[in-house]
Amino acid sequence: MTTVELTLEERDAAEIERIEARRKKLYAVAIPLATAAALILTWQLGVKLFGVPTYIAPAPSDVGVALVEKFPILMMNFWPTFMESVLGFFFGNTIAILIAIAFVHSRGVERAFFPIAVFVNTIPILAIAPILVLIFGPGLTAKVVIAALICFFPTLVNMVRGLQSVSPQALELARILSASKSEVFWKIRLPSSLPFLFSALRIAATTCVIGAIVGEWVGADVGLGALIIDSTFNFNSPLLYATVFMSSGLSVFLFASVAVAEKLIIRW
Repeated sequence: MTTVELTLEERDAAEIERIEARRKKLYAVAIPLATAAALILTWQLGVKLFGVPTYIAPAPSDVGVALVEKFPILMMNFWPTFMESVLGFFFGNTIAILIAIAFVHSRGVERAFFPIAVFVNTIPILAIAPILVLIFGPGLTAKVVIAALICFFPTLVNMVRGLQSVSPQALELARILSASKSEVFWKIRLPSSLPFLFSALRIAATTCVIGAIVGEWVGADVGLGALIIDSTFNFNSPLLYATVFMSSGLSVFLFASVAVAEKLIIRW
């Protein structure tokens, strides 16, 4: 068989692989979309066929109308929740990372403060939210603290585990080469901890929205959480469902942002 024939066969095989890859990507997108469309259609037909009152369970068409008609109100309440979620995500994870670094470099600090962190994490966020609102007032600070608190513990645990996941052989080699603690941290510990960190950040990207909304439930007159309470007491189910979808969309957006950052930072 000649070199030209081999080259043609290789090109055909490569083209077949590309077609298969595109087909798999298409299936990966089409199957969830088709499932979601089927569920929405079932929801629409079920509500209409059984005559379910709108104030109990609105049809998807009613929710769509509410999204369009109440869009200015939804966006007016979206931005405060977005700001609280992002600030809580940033501060909660930053503090967790710094404390994890302190834990890894000092066993005494870990023994002293890790049980306290576990104890605080055992308190339900719905129980501690009113306390924080009383301490910080009903403004932005309380919501940010609640969102930060709900992000804090998963990131702390994963970051500590990541920083401690370095193999003893690598640490022994660094010691033989007279590497300083800062060099060991930046060159060995931090890169090995990044997969653990981003796993925690994916969780925190969704839970920070929950924390912000819980804070708005306790004491706020703006935000998606406040709009959920208001539409619930007014039996405005279409607006309630639309607000829930907006908050879910915010969580998905933050989760996708973390996933994109992970692909850009962790290239190996």
